[in-house]
Amino acid sequence: MPERNGWWNALIGLLLIYGTARVLQIFPTRIPALLIVVLHVLPPALFAVIHGARAYGRRGILIFMALGLGVASFFESLSLRTSFPFGHYYFTGVMGPKIMQLPILLALAWVGVGYLAWVVASLIVSAPAGSRAGLFLAPFVAAVAMSAWDLAMDPMWANIDHAWVWQQGGGYFGVPFGNYFGWLLTAWVFYQAFAWWLRGREPRSVREWNRLAVLMYGMVAAGNLLLAIPSAIPPGFPATITDAAGRRWLTSDIVGICGLISVFLMAPLALVAWARTERQTAGNARRQSPIEDQVNVG
Repeated sequence: MPERNGWWNALIGLLLIYGTARVLQIFPTRIPALLIVVLHVLPPALFAVIHGARAYGRRGILIFMALGLGVASFFESLSLRTSFPFGHYYFTGVMGPKIMQLPILLALAWVGVGYLAWVVASLIVSAPAGSRAGLFLAPFVAAVAMSAWDLAMDPMWANIDHAWVWQQGGGYFGVPFGNYFGWLLTAWVFYQAFAWWLRGREPRSVREWNRLAVLMYGMVAAGNLLLAIPSAIPPGFPATITDAAGRRWLTSDIVGICGLISVFLMAPLALVAWARTERQTAGNARRQSPIEDQVNVG
């Protein structure tokens, strides 16, 4: 059985808080937008700190956070000034305080969901940290899992929540296609750097704790489906929106694509990672059973 101490209970609490936050988003006119954003960002970030310290030690999670915050802030700030690698955009006041035009909460989101995507990818690849798969494949799969999140939520947050504005519109429901290559690049850079640091440093065995991380990533996907509830769209919101390039998009299609990506990309990643934890647990039980039989016979 896992060591279900106070930190385990804290992770459960963060899961519940995050789940509550996903429900609150269907009441956008009753709950302050900034509070919803805070409850979407802080629980996964705190989850990453606690789970990461358990799996990689305090030094390991601090390095992960430094890389995530550093790399993401660098590329976000670079794009705000040059359009590379995401495109031309700016943030509104929805996401709260900013440092040099970059919302603090956005940077923390790269750490929170970024860590969940890393755990999911590590489980899917299931390779030692020093192996070629652990060193090169796991970072790429993690970058895909992280970018899948943005693929689902960016049209919603840009066009309906107005957390940021794409100044030249884009072909993906008002979002430029290049944004997603930017996400893939940014996520891959900091995952690759962490994988390079991690080589030769195997994480602790935290199978039961990993299930919570996979569950949290799954909740990120499942929460997007709640946006299909009519009350999630503010009353009087237009049936179509027009991006900066003059393209018109159906609001219902924007909500629909968010759900489709969540169901057909994010959910399968979570399910495969969950299956990996089940297989690891079963394998561990089989390895232990001969020893237990000898003890019982003796």
